[in-house]
This record gives sequence, structure tokens and C-alpha cells, in this order.
Amino acid sequence: KVMNNQTFVTEFILKGLTEIPQFQVLFFILFLFLYTIALIGNSLIVAAISLSLGLHTPMYFFLVNLALLDVICTCTSVPKLLQILGGEDKTISFGGCMTQLYFLTWSVAAELLLFTAMAYDRYVAICQPLHYSKMMSKQVCVSLAVAVWGISAFGATTNTSLLLRLSFCGPNVIDHFLCEIPSLLPLSCSSTYVNDIMTIVADIFFAVLNFLLTMLSYGFIIFSIMAIQTTEGKKRAFSTCSSHLIVVTMYYSTVIYVYLSPGSSYSPDKGKIMAVLYSTVSPTLNPLIYTLRNKDVKRALKKLFIFLKEK
Repeated sequence: KVMNNQTFVTEFILKGLTEIPQFQVLFFILFLFLYTIALIGNSLIVAAISLSLGLHTPMYFFLVNLALLDVICTCTSVPKLLQILGGEDKTISFGGCMTQLYFLTWSVAAELLLFTAMAYDRYVAICQPLHYSKMMSKQVCVSLAVAVWGISAFGATTNTSLLLRLSFCGPNVIDHFLCEIPSLLPLSCSSTYVNDIMTIVADIFFAVLNFLLTMLSYGFIIFSIMAIQTTEGKKRAFSTCSSHLIVVTMYYSTVIYVYLSPGSSYSPDKGKIMAVLYSTVSPTLNPLIYTLRNKDVKRALKKLFIFLKEK
């Protein structure tokens, strides 16, 4: 579109992961595999927990929410990546780019908030076991889930709306395989001052604050576990948190790098690797980490397979 002698961008070109044809084929197979595993793994977790009455507890309620967020995150980023790797078309419309950015920031922010809720749940279970049923009642869990989805949607709406205010009239090549705030802002030909400030505010709230709250919960948890007299008791208490701790550490290390590295030090190549980790690898590994270490989920999955067989 041309307005006032300025050309406005109607589509962007995504550079993708690599320009080497042999690697593109290899990456296509790899990401198709990871995408399939992520979708199957997370869908199985949702189905198994929903059908197993014994798993209708706060911990598994949050796990279902995590699985749903993983599906949204991977469905937002991977299909476009597969299209870029598998064909010649590397374009994404302006609207498509903004939609991808919206759902990506929504799901990432929601996962960070959800990790805090999950850490709080584990804190109450281990440090306040006698008050657990009252402090983590159905009402409390639903309220926490609504807050997680609602606050993250508000954050994504704010940041996407601020991006829609900007003019894009120059280069339209994004050195990435998806539309992300750090890779889009440098392409704008209008001032991104407000966007930069709001991105920092969102990062501090979603990443830093939630990271500190999660770590605080784990500080109390570890302190309580150390106070348990028996080795068996310590083992049992720690086994209920270890899966969550692995997932949290993996996710935060990537997200904090992408969104908290100052604009000047943002490297597109490192940004791509980190985005692959949180948009594809993490949703693929989460179901495996939670099921391989959890007898209850394994039992529920067995039941689900028997149920599907009979059908």
C-alpha cells in the first residue's frame, strides 16, 4: 500500500532457520517429528487426566492447563516453520504475523504464570499439608487458572495493540522463523520507544517476578524437605516437585534470554535457537518429563489405551 509517498508493508518474509537445502530437509523431518510428539503427548495427558477421576486434584488440573498451553504454543509456531522448510513460500501476511505474535506471547506469558501457580500448589502440599484441601480448593484452583489465562491475554493484547500502532514501511525481511517482538521492532520506521518500555514492563512482570515467586516457593519447599527426618520421606516429597523444577528451569532459561537480553545484544541466531527450545522442544518434553516420573499418570494412560482399544 502507498500512502503519502510511503510504502507500507502488507507482508513479511521469514528467513527461517537455515538457507542450506540439505539442512532444510533434515530440519523439516525433525520438526515434523517433534510437532507430532508434542501434539500426541499433550493430548494424551489432557485425555488421561480428564477421564481418570483419581487425578482430579489441583496438581493435575494445572498439568492439563500446561498441556493445553503447550498445544497452543506449538500450533502457533511450528506449522509456519514447516511451510518455510518444506516449500519456497517464506511470506507471512501482516495480519498473519500479528496473529502469530499474539498467540505466541499469550501462551508464553500464560506458561510463566502457570509455573508460579504450580509452584504455589507444591508449596502448600509440602509446607502446609494440613491446610491443603482448604488452601487449594476447587474454587481457588479455578480462580488461579482464570487469572493465568486472563492476565496473559491482557498482556498479549496490550503488546500486540502497541505493535499495530507502528508503521512498517521499509525492510520486510524478518531474520527468524516466526513473528516475535524482538525481531519485529527493528523493522519499524516509527518510534518504538513506548513498545520498548512496555516490553520491559511485561518482561519484568511475567518473567522476572514470576521467576522470583517460583524460586521463593521452592526455597520454602527445599527447607521443608530438609526438615523431614526419614530419607524415604525426603525422597517422596522431592519426587512430587522434581518434574516441575526441571520444566521450569528449562523454560525460564530460554525465555529470559530471548526477552530480557537488551536490544543491542539480541542475536538473531541465538534468538532462533531459544525460540525453538521454548516453542517446540519444551512442549515435546513436558509430557515426557511429567509422565516418565509419575506412576499415577502412567496408570491413567494405561486405562485410556484400554478404553480406546475397546472402542
